[in-house]
Amino acid sequence: MKNAQDNISGIRADKWLWAARFFKTRSLAIAAINGGKVHLNGARVKPAHRLAIGDQLAIRKGIYTFAITVTGLSSQRGPYEVARALYRESEESQKQRQQLQEEQRLLGKTVARHEGRPDKRARRKIHQFKTSQINS
Repeated sequence: MKNAQDNISGIRADKWLWAARFFKTRSLAIAAINGGKVHLNGARVKPAHRLAIGDQLAIRKGIYTFAITVTGLSSQRGPYEVARALYRESEESQKQRQQLQEEQRLLGKTVARHEGRPDKRARRKIHQFKTSQINS
């Protein structure tokens, strides 16, 4: 019964983004909307703005941008297959994302990763290096 009401009056943008599985929590969806990462028909949107079927959304997540059209409304988060039926992504958007994924794959592991605290051996080497610098 709740979904039938959503079809008539629309649904909050943050709730729809959560139900469509673009964000894990509504808090993350609200933060993205307030951060300017979600645009409705080319303009910024507020979390409580009501979405309707046929609305055009541009969603930025990291380096990827999704250009989608709302095809269904739901206030409940369901499995991926159900969530995927709530929107249709443009072919151009899909091609751009695939191209970015391919570029990232080709770049490989050029980004340095932080592996946490040094272990005992590494701490000893750091200490040895520092004391040798002071004594020199």
